[in-house]
Amino acid sequence: MSNPIAHPNSLARQARELFVVHVGRALPDVVKACDALMSELRDRHGPSEEALARRDAWLAFQQHHNTWLGLAKRGLQRLLLPPAAINSGMGSMPSKLELVDDGVVKDQILASRLAMKVLDKASSELNELRLRIQHLERRQELSRDDPLLPDVIARVLIEQWVAAGMTRDALAMIQDGLGNAVADKLLGAYQAANRLLVDGGVMKEIDLQSLVKRSPGGTPSGRGGAGDTGSSGLGSSTSSGGVGEETRMLTGTTPLARARMRAQGVVGRLRRLLMDRLGGEFEATQILPPSPQLQQAIQRSVARVSMGASLDVDLGGPVGPAHVERAAAVVRQRTAELKQAASTPTEKATVEIVALMFQSILAEERIPASVRVWFARLQIPVLRVALAEPDFFGSLQHPARQLIDRMGSCVMGFESGVSSAALEAEIRRVVQVIEQYPETGRRVFQLVLDEFQKFLATHLHEQGDTKRVVSVAQQIEQKETLSVQYTIELRKLLEDVPVRDEVREFLFKVWVDVLAVASVKHGQKSEITRDLKQVASDLLWAASAKPNRSDRARVIQQLPGILQRLRKGMGLLGYPPGMQDEHIKAVSDTLADAFMSRTEPIAEDHLARLAQRLANLEDYLPQDGVGDLDLDASSIELITGVDASNIEVVNTGGSQPTEAMRAWASELQIGAWFGLEHGAKLNNAQLVWRSERGQLYLFVAPAGRCFLMQAARVAAYLQAGLLLPSEEEALTVRATRDALAKLDAQPERLLA
Repeated sequence: MSNPIAHPNSLARQARELFVVHVGRALPDVVKACDALMSELRDRHGPSEEALARRDAWLAFQQHHNTWLGLAKRGLQRLLLPPAAINSGMGSMPSKLELVDDGVVKDQILASRLAMKVLDKASSELNELRLRIQHLERRQELSRDDPLLPDVIARVLIEQWVAAGMTRDALAMIQDGLGNAVADKLLGAYQAANRLLVDGGVMKEIDLQSLVKRSPGGTPSGRGGAGDTGSSGLGSSTSSGGVGEETRMLTGTTPLARARMRAQGVVGRLRRLLMDRLGGEFEATQILPPSPQLQQAIQRSVARVSMGASLDVDLGGPVGPAHVERAAAVVRQRTAELKQAASTPTEKATVEIVALMFQSILAEERIPASVRVWFARLQIPVLRVALAEPDFFGSLQHPARQLIDRMGSCVMGFESGVSSAALEAEIRRVVQVIEQYPETGRRVFQLVLDEFQKFLATHLHEQGDTKRVVSVAQQIEQKETLSVQYTIELRKLLEDVPVRDEVREFLFKVWVDVLAVASVKHGQKSEITRDLKQVASDLLWAASAKPNRSDRARVIQQLPGILQRLRKGMGLLGYPPGMQDEHIKAVSDTLADAFMSRTEPIAEDHLARLAQRLANLEDYLPQDGVGDLDLDASSIELITGVDASNIEVVNTGGSQPTEAMRAWASELQIGAWFGLEHGAKLNNAQLVWRSERGQLYLFVAPAGRCFLMQAARVAAYLQAGLLLPSEEEALTVRATRDALAKLDAQPERLLA
């Protein structure tokens, strides 16, 4: 046993202080990186409106970046103060339920995205530091405000950005580049803090293998058969061993972040294995080209594939298990030949691990045989990349991994009888493109990954009935968004106007929906929509006091037309005559009082300005997203005029989602498959479309049933476990885990 550590709390405090000091010293470099990003944006060509926004963002940054730097440094220093002092100066979480400002929500989303970048880059170092601090302080988890957590640092940077006088929109323009810069600096800070603790005798060796153990017997538990031990969802935990410890370690982060950190633990373990077995020779060899003998063996394998002597199958006929067995046999034979030709331990290990990964992919029965055969042909291209780029084994963001993961996630649902000739054809095309450009390595994988993402963005929701449903959903979102936004703008317009409550209620509860439906059906600039906006102006004028004879005569003349146009507008909403009569009576009573000068007058110039603003109402609408939409099947049929019998509107179930769940929902990938529990039935459904504003999601089941859900409902279902990913672990991560299990059982095969 190691000697007891003197003053453990003092050492933990020193680690935090050193971490914060490192981050503070790195802030000027982060500012320089932002300056370069802003300058690049300023010089980028594009539409005039976008170019102007980018230039404004650059000018604001030039004016305020020093202020941001100073505020951010002070914000970091405050993180080291006692919790009470921090809360008194920076605010704390509300102790009771209350409305959260839109800006706070946006800051949380931006901070979450920035923290994701850090986790992708530095999760291994953060995991080790977290374990050491928890060991020192004898705690099971860090507090949510611990300065070591990436989201805490991200919040400081974003809050002080806004406090310095710059906009969130400007920050969003550079969030990816900023994330990369911050991730690089925090990685160095985590490494420095870990070195301090190791030098102080704190957990010099950490066994990460215990964090990624499977359940006894080697079978992963959880839905879909691909999850971690005891994981019925990405956020669950176990009471003993392995993943239970890991899950406790990850408490406080988002479910998506926990999944990424578990995945990073797998690839981190692989990298440690290679470093332990090969030492510095692993890194040194991979910056050199493969040996001539191995290059020749690779060329022979490529030639056999191109001549049809290897993994090709008869694409005109059915592809079944026999073809997969043949492909697996070829992978094994090819591996033996390549390892025999390899000249260094690193080359042998790289060939073996890539082969084990592809054997795992070929054994994944949830992927159709026809797709697995094409996946097998990627063994040689992936091997080339793995030999040339050390980060293939250690980075989840490598484009070769991402491509295989995305293609795999999209075909997992084929087990339910779903098939897509177009999707299979696209996968075949992707593989052939990679084979045609073998020397380009990472670049060709990134190219086809981008093309595959574009394919998914259009293909999945342009098939038959799904295309019609997406069109309907787009109209629904547009209508509901306009209703909310018209209401917001009308409240601003009438804030200081003396208007009777009856007229206000009619405008807010009825007429905003009339304007929204008219805009969707006929267009915002159509004659019908313009006339309905004019009715609102006429109604406001008629409802104001009429003290002189000429105004009263004008009301008598125009009143029948106003009431008729009001009925016409309510007809767009499908109101029956009886409901129309109720609204007309309430409005008519107000107009009668106005005729008798029992209401307050509205100045003519004020009415003229209101009329002008109403005529161009959409010019004043906010561009931000809106909250929950008033959505049901009847409103779909009313607004669009189409049969909604095949559309299941999911508007109940789950509880109020947390911000973490909303962030998770926003990052669900198009094409991924899920288990969707609705109406006491579990459906296997694919996410095929997300609306432009991110308000609506469309899931389609194999039989063609469409489930339309709002963003908040998706988050609520994720939180309640009613919506679960069919694969909780990416295909290449699962393949890496399987490869490690085989190497644990037979370590000699790595270098044999």
